[in-house]
Amino acid sequence: MSDRTTTAVVLGGSLTGLLAARALADHTDRVVVVERDALPDGPAPRKGLPQARHVHQLWSGGARALERLVPGVIGRLRAAGAGRLAVTTDMVALSPYGWFRRWGESAFMLPSSRDLLDAVVRAEVLADGRIELVERAEVLGLTGTDAAVSGVRIGADDGSERTLTADLVVDATGRASRTPRWLTSLGLPAPERREVNSGVAYASRLFRAPDQARDGFPIVHVQADPRDGRPGRGGVLMPVEDGKWMVTLYGSRGGEPTSGEEDFARYARRELSHPVVADLLVNAEPLSEVAFTRTTANRRWFYERMPAWPDGFVVLGDAVCALNPVYGHGMSVAAQSAVVLRDVVRRHGVGSPGLARRIQKAVSRPVQAAWDLSTGVDVFYPGATQGGPTLRERVMAAYVRRLLHTATGNGRIARRVTDVTALERGPEVLVAPSVLLAAVVGPLKPALDAPPLTAEELKAAGL
Repeated sequence: MSDRTTTAVVLGGSLTGLLAARALADHTDRVVVVERDALPDGPAPRKGLPQARHVHQLWSGGARALERLVPGVIGRLRAAGAGRLAVTTDMVALSPYGWFRRWGESAFMLPSSRDLLDAVVRAEVLADGRIELVERAEVLGLTGTDAAVSGVRIGADDGSERTLTADLVVDATGRASRTPRWLTSLGLPAPERREVNSGVAYASRLFRAPDQARDGFPIVHVQADPRDGRPGRGGVLMPVEDGKWMVTLYGSRGGEPTSGEEDFARYARRELSHPVVADLLVNAEPLSEVAFTRTTANRRWFYERMPAWPDGFVVLGDAVCALNPVYGHGMSVAAQSAVVLRDVVRRHGVGSPGLARRIQKAVSRPVQAAWDLSTGVDVFYPGATQGGPTLRERVMAAYVRRLLHTATGNGRIARRVTDVTALERGPEVLVAPSVLLAAVVGPLKPALDAPPLTAEELKAAGL
């Protein structure tokens, strides 16, 4: 037995950072979370998180991982106002291949504002006395060598600096991560990187739903179509807490929405392939200005392929792989990656040789699944990459298109597809012999010619 105290330092107090801290709390004596800003006490906007103003959902694959890390958190999210939507029962979705039917539940999602989800998770994690929060502190760099990271240097508001010594440092600082620069400063080679930038811009606005549509209303999604070389345009209406609807409109290069309030309704009605979102907003009350952002590129650092990796250092979340938010996978991948972190540390122990490299390679598995789902679509937008889609991406996309077409009229295939989309199952289930045969056969039911909203839902929305 050793009397030595073990310490982990997590960089970033975002959802990824908090879940990483929770994952490590049972396996180290002390966890320190270093956050650049001051975190709010409740469900309020957090500085440095502009994407919180847009639609967010936690797919069931991520929700189950979250529950494994923080038992009881789903119940607390529901009690705080987060919804639960069965997929595809509670979805009205128009794909480029037609309307999806509302089949029986396979997966689910927990829709809420990002502010609410972060506040609930933050309260749960920081209630753990083993986790310490250091706010308003800038990370200045790593300490250590190319063989092992030994801590971080941080600076306070007053200009003072200090070093935090750690057995394990986790970078969860998101898209702004400086890990590539830190690694080269230690003498390591630059990591491999790939970017798939569809050029999508987002415009979002919060509405109060009509009185009768504030409970049990489905998510509505008119999906973009990147296939014909024209700009893709789409829109999502998602019920969130307190009887509100969060609506996000999005479009790729040449077809972007604007930040103008007057243009919001026009874009929803005239630019999307169906005006259902605009129709639903006629009787909804706007509650906010239009939030606009262009920070949507898929960007991945292949740290698991590095020829050498320093002990004592791990990268998670958007700092490894930032995804186009429209697919809603970022939070789920963060939760699944934190579970991987916990499980690898549990098996091998903090301080074991090669631990960080094991974690980094293990994290690449949930990252790869979400990366393929996101870039498999976005790579087909004009200008998304310098060389365009690879042969592998073209072949995969052709098969996925056939599956999605089949899913519009085959409930079994629809459930397989949504299981993968929700990160409940791996993509290998989509190439099972029975699925391949179904894709050859195609839809078993005729195409729908209108949104599958029920008469009660139409009446509740005032239509």
